[in-house]
Amino acid sequence: MYTGHCLCNTVQFEIHGGIRNIVCCHCSLCRRAQGSAFATNGIVEAEAFKLVAGEDKLSGYESSPGQTRYFCKTCGSPIFSKNIARPGQVRVRLGTITSDIDERPSAHIFASSRANWETLCGDLPRYDGYEPER
Repeated sequence: MYTGHCLCNTVQFEIHGGIRNIVCCHCSLCRRAQGSAFATNGIVEAEAFKLVAGEDKLSGYESSPGQTRYFCKTCGSPIFSKNIARPGQVRVRLGTITSDIDERPSAHIFASSRANWETLCGDLPRYDGYEPER
């Protein structure tokens, strides 16, 4: 099990299962939403993601059609996102997880959209769009 919370500890969650398809996304939407060079996201099965505190303190923003990003109303921490096209999954912002994470990132996606001041390091595969299906 994984646990996590926002910066002010108001929104708390648990993940009862694994995290898959962890990627570092460099698209302009993720950069703006994170206020950083990229967002590191992982997919969790929706039934495995449980809000344990602060659900009433979550706010959502539909950043693109069908894609809603959820964040804490108090501190602004981005927590997760949902896409209506994939109702059985939640995309969690890994920086909010407080437990040690066993899984590792598999790729940089939208790498050609990265910030001009960013240098990609490491040997992860890089894709100009989403990671190819496995």
